Amino acid sequence: MNQNTVEQPSGDTSAAGEETATHIRRNFASDNVSPVCPEILAALSAASTGAAASYGDDPWTEKLERRVAEVFEAEARVFPVSTGTACNSLALSALCPPWGAVLCDESAHINNEECGAPEFFTHGAKLLGLPSDDGRISSEMLGRALEKAASGGSHVSRVSALSVTQATEWGTVYRPEHLREVTGMARRAGLGVHMDGARLVNALAFLGCSPAEATWRSGVDILSLGATKSGAMAAEMLVVFDPARAEEMDRRRKRAGHIWSKQRFLSAQLLAWLEDDLWLRNGRNATDMAARLARGLLRQPGAVLPFETESSEVFVVLPELLLEALEAAGFGFYRWTTPPGITGTLIRLVTGYDTRAEDVDALLAVLASVE
Repeated sequence: MNQNTVEQPSGDTSAAGEETATHIRRNFASDNVSPVCPEILAALSAASTGAAASYGDDPWTEKLERRVAEVFEAEARVFPVSTGTACNSLALSALCPPWGAVLCDESAHINNEECGAPEFFTHGAKLLGLPSDDGRISSEMLGRALEKAASGGSHVSRVSALSVTQATEWGTVYRPEHLREVTGMARRAGLGVHMDGARLVNALAFLGCSPAEATWRSGVDILSLGATKSGAMAAEMLVVFDPARAEEMDRRRKRAGHIWSKQRFLSAQLLAWLEDDLWLRNGRNATDMAARLARGLLRQPGAVLPFETESSEVFVVLPELLLEALEAAGFGFYRWTTPPGITGTLIRLVTGYDTRAEDVDALLAVLASVE
């Protein structure tokens, strides 16, 4: 089991595990457990009225393109899909040939949790995971990988793309200057740059910078932008800043089986998410609640947080007695493989757009009650 592999969530994560008297949200297993955001649900209902052109020729998709251009301060092509795996894999297929290789952090979702989909969509390209302490690729490690790739000749896969995860799988965030450093190295070596932005909105909340600064102004060619973890039912989008990379994306999407005939229902979700900065408010709440949780955990005797909490994921090592107390109280979480050098059990707690201060405080109260 690698360091980013999870077991089944602990605790009762079903509706029956909720205390209906207090309505405390006890499921911290994932940001995928949240219900659909009310504004997005309303937008879906509004879109389900009357007939509309299919395959993206609808008013919602047209308006979505305009809204993305406003948000990112650049003309970009937008390709809605329903899953993050499809988003990432289609992006990499546009950046890397079958005989190529993609550099990524060893903890990256594409490297551990997508069942070979990136390799499948690229028709055989290799994923080369680079080790790091916190999910962020260092310029030193990237430089060594690029140097090694340049000396391999035709006997090795041609390194063709760099994929960065923002926020990372360990809940940390690339600062813009760090991002520009590694993407600059990649571009000088002739690589395309992909960003897995399943939790980009949480990184934006932490950084306080513009979406443009966090993406194309920092060297990103294709962004996988995720809304599902931030209030959508099932909606992600490829945002392609490089026109040359966008040219064949519609055919790639169709060939992969990821063009929806009723695309208005994907676009309506994404449009509602971006309108009135709902996405930023949702991301800010999740990030703020994670920070509140981390601060409380740091006051708990025996707790160790091996990574900085900079997005919506909190990793903490706790004694087994405390974990049993959380389980008995009905809190859901994932047990993680503990990194080398750390004693105890590492768990992941994730906050969402709908997490409240009282939810966090209820979890902390259970820990504080254990003697």
